[in-house]
Amino acid sequence: MALRHAVLAALLDEELSGYQLVKAFDLGVANFWHAQPQQVYAELTRLEKDGLITGREVVQDTRPNKRLFKVTDAGLAELDHFTGTAAKPSFLRDDLVVKVQAADHVDTLTLIDQLTERAAMAQAKVELFTKLLHAMRGEHTEEEFLRHGERIGPYLTCLRGLAFERGNHDWCVRTVTILRGREGNHVRR
Repeated sequence: MALRHAVLAALLDEELSGYQLVKAFDLGVANFWHAQPQQVYAELTRLEKDGLITGREVVQDTRPNKRLFKVTDAGLAELDHFTGTAAKPSFLRDDLVVKVQAADHVDTLTLIDQLTERAAMAQAKVELFTKLLHAMRGEHTEEEFLRHGERIGPYLTCLRGLAFERGNHDWCVRTVTILRGREGNHVRR
């Protein structure tokens, strides 16, 4: 997958400015595709040049003018083509996991601190996803929304983000418990 597909998918529901798109990446898209703000802005320029999105300038009285972007028919065709290609398997690439791999030979207390911090970050994201999911489905139960909701794609990807962060949290907490409970740890403080 290229950043272009993540940007196109993020623009499907409404016109967004570059700033709004960066915020959308921070809240949801970042869970399956990470990008720096400057990468998002550069990709918007490329997508517009390639005719996959169109931008329009909005004049504002008290603020600088802004550009809003939306997906074109060519952009939808690109997403349709992308959706039709085989998905590559995902893999775990996490520096904290590498550090835990070395737990028998490094400062365990430092690892515990990092794992505790990561667990707190994951819990904060769990809470954010829970709120986002509730906002998306409104007064409907999840089952009702998934059967009859208008747009379930963002909801389903948010569910994946929630499961991912719950998994991160649970693994970090369990790893901390195990490291604290082991006798003869390689603690160097």
